[in-house]
Amino acid sequence: MTATIRRSSHSNFRNDISVHNSNIASTFKIQESTEKIPEIVVAVVACGDRLAETLIMLKSALIFTDWWQPLRFVVFSDDALMPNFREKLTEWKSLVNNTMEFELHPITFPQKGNANEWRKLFKPCASQRLFLPGILSNIDSVLYVDTDTLFLSPLHLIWRHFGAMNSSQMAALAFEHEDPNTNWYNRFAHHPFYGPYGVNSGVMLMNLTRMRQFHWEDYVVPIYKEFKLKITWGDQDIINIIFHYYPHKLYIYSCRFNYRTDHCMYMSVCKSAEKEGVAVLHGSRGSFHSEKQPAFRAVYRAFEEYQLGTDLHRYLELPLNAYLEETTHTNCGRIKSIFVEAMEKYIPRQAVLN
Repeated sequence: MTATIRRSSHSNFRNDISVHNSNIASTFKIQESTEKIPEIVVAVVACGDRLAETLIMLKSALIFTDWWQPLRFVVFSDDALMPNFREKLTEWKSLVNNTMEFELHPITFPQKGNANEWRKLFKPCASQRLFLPGILSNIDSVLYVDTDTLFLSPLHLIWRHFGAMNSSQMAALAFEHEDPNTNWYNRFAHHPFYGPYGVNSGVMLMNLTRMRQFHWEDYVVPIYKEFKLKITWGDQDIINIIFHYYPHKLYIYSCRFNYRTDHCMYMSVCKSAEKEGVAVLHGSRGSFHSEKQPAFRAVYRAFEEYQLGTDLHRYLELPLNAYLEETTHTNCGRIKSIFVEAMEKYIPRQAVLN
């Protein structure tokens, strides 16, 4: 026997779940089962001036998470930002009828090495994620994302890659680039890196249990000491070096799950995004805030302005399309449909069926 469940994002929740469920668009069936739905855990590290950017990323995660899907945010932050995160996430938790959980952690680095050195490695505090397996000892797996990312599709689409990993793989990443002629690693790196192009660490599935079994952190500090004068991209380079020596431990997913300006600023090189749309947008190198990347800035602006809980079509999809229309003079803007394709597959499911 099956139960028909109508689908909705967290953002459409109101005060009465029973009333809400009767108004959600029916698109698929979930087998009645005592099996617990796995919790999706999103981890992020935010320091300095990254509060607003991080909250917009977390907002996008809420937008594209169905009400029945358990969701947890794990936020590592400076003490100064903690009250702001607690206030906003508490507000959102109430808005979605407590179907989202969150936990806040201070920035902590291991006793090995200089903590200030780790804190200043590349972006402020970014290297914290190298030590998540030890800190989050009670969590099996996380989806780590940089603060400058946006979800443009349901989170379960990327989370399901955990199930596609073989028994030896402990993390999943996308390549740094798809084009060897413009890729940074194969042209400029002075240290080992993964595969032909290296990997970008801004969107990373981490099976923490397997990373602990691998003794991940025992590799991090020695590698940093050996290569610290040769690395440019901080923790990302350390990750590349580890998987250079242990390539069988890494699963590669397509560029649509970590889509950056490199994929369209010269020419479109991410075929999976052309076919299915961007799933996770990564505004690396400040592209969400730069006049040089109007299409990326347009997407960020739409999510920044959207108020959680309001109509997704009217207040997110329509403004986003309008903003993108103004960017068609740019290479990324010419393929503007890839920024909304995955979203448009999801948002119509929010429509109320009479």
